[in-house]
Amino acid sequence: MKKLYAGLIFLVVLISTGCRPVIDTETPEPPIGETPVEEATPTEQAAQQGTLVKSDLARETNPQVTEEQQQALADDTSKFAAAFYQQIRQKEGNIIYSPLSISLALSMTLAGAETTTEEAMMQSLQYSLPEDQVHPAFNALLLAIEASEENKPEESEGSNFQLNIANSIWGQSGYPFASDFLDVLARYYDAGMYNIDYISNPEAARELINQWIEDETEDKIQDLIPPGAINELTRLVLANAIYFNGSWRFPFNEDATYPAPFHMLNGSEATVDRMKLSGESLAYSDGDNYQAVQLPYLSQDFVMTLLVPDEGKFNYFEDDLAAEKIKEISTNLTVELVNLEMPKFDFETSTDAKKPLAALGMAEAFQSDTADFSGITDVEDIFISDVLHKATITVDEEGTEAAAATVVIMRAVSAPETKEPISLVIDRPFLFMIQHQPTGSILFMGRVLEP
Repeated sequence: MKKLYAGLIFLVVLISTGCRPVIDTETPEPPIGETPVEEATPTEQAAQQGTLVKSDLARETNPQVTEEQQQALADDTSKFAAAFYQQIRQKEGNIIYSPLSISLALSMTLAGAETTTEEAMMQSLQYSLPEDQVHPAFNALLLAIEASEENKPEESEGSNFQLNIANSIWGQSGYPFASDFLDVLARYYDAGMYNIDYISNPEAARELINQWIEDETEDKIQDLIPPGAINELTRLVLANAIYFNGSWRFPFNEDATYPAPFHMLNGSEATVDRMKLSGESLAYSDGDNYQAVQLPYLSQDFVMTLLVPDEGKFNYFEDDLAAEKIKEISTNLTVELVNLEMPKFDFETSTDAKKPLAALGMAEAFQSDTADFSGITDVEDIFISDVLHKATITVDEEGTEAAAATVVIMRAVSAPETKEPISLVIDRPFLFMIQHQPTGSILFMGRVLEP
């Protein structure tokens, strides 16, 4: 069976200082008469770095979180998903991103934010819970999502379904990070901190973090952090990676795939590989100016929701897309017999998340003279210098492979059989979401304008 790729995402938050290094990292001169040790290459230096330092506290596997708190957080992440989409939709072409990945990386950063910076981040991330409830609620949400990986039918044994969510922290070696901050990351995000030397060798540090990202995303996300993004002022990098590889519950017949037209927004036409699925019971809705259908994965807790605006209504539908609209669409779905035709697609998107996050109210966290991350360290002022996000998705007859990564870099400073099947032919631009049904969490979201 071929792999089905739904999404892969990685996010990195870079935290830096506005001051020159105060940590002594100079290499001492060798004693007279001794031969100087040959300097290691960046790759060799990277291999010598990365010692894991972790809080003594273990992850809480039975968090004291009410169902209402967990659902509130899930609803808030859906609000963030829609709000962030509205900020990036002006980009040309296809889009894929992981609101869950972005929320995770920034929530880890939130654990060290104080005063008005904390308030700005809470507003930007659309959180309604108090900050001290966000972290245990996120832990409960992640545990629920991870548990769903095993929820697949017995007859599917041997078929492919894999979900991996990983968090990591990369801190300047010898730097005094607050123990309370590290405790929160260990208890609720199962994240330890790797000691790394940005001051002496930022390039080696960049290579090491990028390698971790590649490993966690099965090599789908490569070179997320570009040269120059990390320098001697970088103090902390918080990273989240999500890898999703799932086979469809109802695979498309590969022999039925055929070349067919796809109508672009600009009126032009492209020839795509169109897949066919005939007479399956799927959740479907025919709404105001759109059609929607859900394709379940082997773990039926996960679905891909396809949102297909009517001809000429794509921009109108995008304008109206909000969390309330997404919830309304999901509520109106009913099981019907459906004949579905849709294009195969495969693409990736890189997003500098600073601008959209600033537009959502988080600008203060990116400014060296206003950011307050004293919950991370009180030695010097630090701020978020970059939030880098990259996601990739492949959808074919067998399923979906998707990956995403986010990095925050901080620098100091069933249907009646008697019915005729409904026909849905996706020959025009559409939107998609990969969702965890029990909680409504959106793992991946995007649009396809050019398959």
